[in-house]
Amino acid sequence: MPLIATPYGFSSTAAQVAQSIDLTGRRALVTGASSGLGAETARVLAGTGAAITLAVRDVATGERVAKHITEATGNQDVHVAHLDLADPASVTAFTTAWQGPLHVLVNNAGVMACPEQYTEQGWEWQFATNHLGHFALATGLHDALAADGAARIVVVSSTGHQQSPVVWDDIDFAFRRYDPWLAYGQSKTAGVLFAVEATRRWADDNITANALMPGAIYTNLQRHTGGRGSGSVPAEFIKTVEQDAATSVLLATSPLLVGIGGRYFVDCNETETETVDRRTGTLHGVARYAVDPDSARRLWTLSQELLADAG
Repeated sequence: MPLIATPYGFSSTAAQVAQSIDLTGRRALVTGASSGLGAETARVLAGTGAAITLAVRDVATGERVAKHITEATGNQDVHVAHLDLADPASVTAFTTAWQGPLHVLVNNAGVMACPEQYTEQGWEWQFATNHLGHFALATGLHDALAADGAARIVVVSSTGHQQSPVVWDDIDFAFRRYDPWLAYGQSKTAGVLFAVEATRRWADDNITANALMPGAIYTNLQRHTGGRGSGSVPAEFIKTVEQDAATSVLLATSPLLVGIGGRYFVDCNETETETVDRRTGTLHGVARYAVDPDSARRLWTLSQELLADAG
């Protein structure tokens, strides 16, 4: 099937993408919305008239961001709720408390290349936060998404997914030496696989999910890497936060993506699938293992089992 192409690209901003979009009466939820990409995504979605919930670990910071969003957009329907994606009990409390339909879920929060760390369940921290927490959130909110009738899930992945597939026999680095970039890559591959399987599994509910690489930017996400990511991104590939949020907002709002799911986007356009390592110094391309439907189904089952074991 042809790749989805849009009029937008590398330099487009989230505000440009959302221009003339009206989501009045709809609800959107953005995780990790207390700074950077998440805050800008929430701000622009608020500008479309949607009711916005910022799901954050630091509620006080979230409240300050919510106030700024209301001042910038005039949207009074901006709310803050506590959510710790690395804690299954926190996710369950959040989903249990949610009421009413949900039109857009933006799985934005994440950690990058952090030092070796594990949850109390024994899960590697990046896999737990970037994938399992968001998986539990989305499945816990399934009925709210289905109630909307045309809900979208936006998964913020990364070109870092090319660092590693999901290593089924050793997800938590019990036998391998821990490598922060391999762990990050595995967690971001898992996010793309989630989008593939959620779209297939929830097709009858008209729920679609797409994944994306937002772009290279210097934010709090790089706090474990000296603020410069892996140090390998050329300066000309660095975006502003307004540009970085554009692809997330596109997937959340664009009429060009009605009914479209299970795909991976870079710079506001669907990118090609790579069958072998052809890294050419760009941030484009999605590894075939990240969109493999069999792997997507396997990961879904594994994720369910892990969360069930966690109680």
